[in-house]
Amino acid sequence: MDGLTAVVTGGTRGIGRAVADAFAADGATVAVGARDADEVGATIDALEATGATADGCRTDVRDEYDVERLAGIASKAGETAGIDIVVAAAGVYHGEAGHTPTDDESYAAFDDHVRTNGRGVYATISESIPHLNDGARVLVPTGSVASDGTAGYGSYAISKATAEAVVRGFAADTEYVVGCLDPGIVATELTGGHGRDPESVAPMFVWAATEADPAMLDGDVVGLGAWKKATR
Repeated sequence: MDGLTAVVTGGTRGIGRAVADAFAADGATVAVGARDADEVGATIDALEATGATADGCRTDVRDEYDVERLAGIASKAGETAGIDIVVAAAGVYHGEAGHTPTDDESYAAFDDHVRTNGRGVYATISESIPHLNDGARVLVPTGSVASDGTAGYGSYAISKATAEAVVRGFAADTEYVVGCLDPGIVATELTGGHGRDPESVAPMFVWAATEADPAMLDGDVVGLGAWKKATR
């Protein structure tokens, strides 16, 4: 990934942090965004301590002006101008995973799930587009709850389905490769700490950002099985 610049929202924790670490270790310049400014600063320091080039800013993906600022910073962070990879990993879950049925959720939880997990993906992609280099790829983490109708995930699942629809729209309407990655259940705050270590699935994002067949990824959801089969 030498010479490539990546922007990662939600880049201080969970999948986003693991992906930022993996990208940096592979030679990419990484710009990190997340809601907590102190965590953003600490993450940038940690990446730079490994010899990587890193930058970023406090970013709430619900605010398109925050995302616009992050994209501008990212576009100037690398050896060459522009952004080559976008990972829209910022997300929230209000309540205990699997225990938020659709018929027992507040409007406030519904609104923030959709605003963060759905509209936030839209803002991240939209504000990055003016800075994307030729051949850029946009990756959005997703999960089976977006399509399986699993009980107990309520408006979180609805918001993830929204994010997948956003991805399909940008894939259809732009020249860039825009796709979803489903790494299965990953141990993050959103899953209550249950699942695979984020570090174990970060290589999937490196592969999707650099080696995956664009036709396989663009507008689609690529799962663990497809990744493992392609990299055997």
